[in-house]
Amino acid sequence: MSSAAPQILSTVVNVPTWRTGRRSLFGDRSRSSSLGAPAPASFGDTDALQLEEDPEFKLPRRTSLAIVILTNALLQISFFIIVSSSSAYAESLGGTATFSGLVIGIPTVFSGLSLIPLMKVDQGVYKRPLHFACTFAVIGNILYGLAYVTRFLYLILISRIVLGLSLTFFMYSKRYCSDPRIVGIRRRTTLAGWLVVGQGIGFSVGPFIGGLLYKIGFANEVFNGYTSPGWIMAVLWIVFWVAAAFFYEDVPKAPVSSNSSTSAVELESSTPTPTPSYNSPNRPCPPTTLNSDRTENRDELDENNHLTPQRWGVIVCMCWYAMTCFFILGGWEANIPVYTARAFHSTPFAAGNLIALGGVSTFPFLFLNLWFARRVQDRVILALGSGIGLIGLLIMLGTVKAGRTNFGTVFVSWFLVALGFNLASTVTLSLLSKQLPGEWNTRISLVIQYSNYTGRVLGAVWGGAGVSVGMLNYLGLQIAIVGIGGVMFLTLWRDLKAKTG
Repeated sequence: MSSAAPQILSTVVNVPTWRTGRRSLFGDRSRSSSLGAPAPASFGDTDALQLEEDPEFKLPRRTSLAIVILTNALLQISFFIIVSSSSAYAESLGGTATFSGLVIGIPTVFSGLSLIPLMKVDQGVYKRPLHFACTFAVIGNILYGLAYVTRFLYLILISRIVLGLSLTFFMYSKRYCSDPRIVGIRRRTTLAGWLVVGQGIGFSVGPFIGGLLYKIGFANEVFNGYTSPGWIMAVLWIVFWVAAAFFYEDVPKAPVSSNSSTSAVELESSTPTPTPSYNSPNRPCPPTTLNSDRTENRDELDENNHLTPQRWGVIVCMCWYAMTCFFILGGWEANIPVYTARAFHSTPFAAGNLIALGGVSTFPFLFLNLWFARRVQDRVILALGSGIGLIGLLIMLGTVKAGRTNFGTVFVSWFLVALGFNLASTVTLSLLSKQLPGEWNTRISLVIQYSNYTGRVLGAVWGGAGVSVGMLNYLGLQIAIVGIGGVMFLTLWRDLKAKTG
């Protein structure tokens, strides 16, 4: 047999090996098994084994990943289900529209306050935070349901404060999807896209269900149009909690090594550096070469762990966009029920339908983004999302100024705002996790989450007060915030480069 025969045989074997790779909802092929352990390559092929072991494409256990994503979706629904009826609920107990905005936004304040204490006992893993979230989600929703029968306005606020403790898992879900122990660098934006899908479910399904329950009414002191969202969500959380306790498997507690952290830093080329070969396999490397390699590796590690001005700029830019996205989304979700009631005399049911329809309309594009994220850089997604959202803000500003607003123009503007800023929120953490060392993942997850919380709180209060301060002022501030982010983005364009996926 000629010397070319082994190469031909290897090529033939590679084709079925590649084609038999398992498809996955979270990537092109399932390149790893449970907890990132590499799956064995078929036919004993060396190239296929290297492909399967590629740490850039590893994924966590599918069942546990699904539970984390579902927890995020349920938290989003719990947060938004009261949006369409909270204003009417508060008014029935003597509250104001601004108070209802505070009710919407207050959970994030107490979620932020409880994050750091919880992190001291989480052991670097996720099971304790998961049970913590389920516990307070159940209690918070029950208290929300009891506010009407007790005729105690501030019990609504207390219930949302308790629910806010469960929202700490927003940070843990983001950290889970960028944890270098279980998620490869080319899968982080894709998993962040799944979290954004859950976010979309929350702000569309939540207000729709809340508005529908308000319309049905249920003439009962305990279970009625105001309180039914709390009771229903409490039952859903109990069922989910039982399932999560049985099926969730936590990640290893082992800390991230220095070697793995440096691999998480974005490199301009993904082509591996060839290993130097020697004539004799038993021939030792020259001492000078070893010393030189060690010095270069140490210098590279020091450089990777050093915060340069460019890295600081990227961190500030991503925090600004994380705040911006949730400030605008939270502001619109709180403002639509109040604005449509004043401008069109619409009911909470109609406002909930409007919010839900705009959210549902974004779903095809959010699912398309899961494919898009594996092929396009994060900075392009950020530019596209913020641009689409800005167009929505400008359309609404123009129609309000011209006095031509109606349900159609509000819907178009809301659809563009919801689509654009949900897309932009996909990349804020994933981009940072690709550029910074792996052991920084907890810190950057925390700072991005606090930015999200800041946006949610200020946005909800600003949205509730939007009619009072004037819609032109309300929209003008949002456009100014996007403009500041745009200046930062254009200035740091080259520094925002990161691997796709």
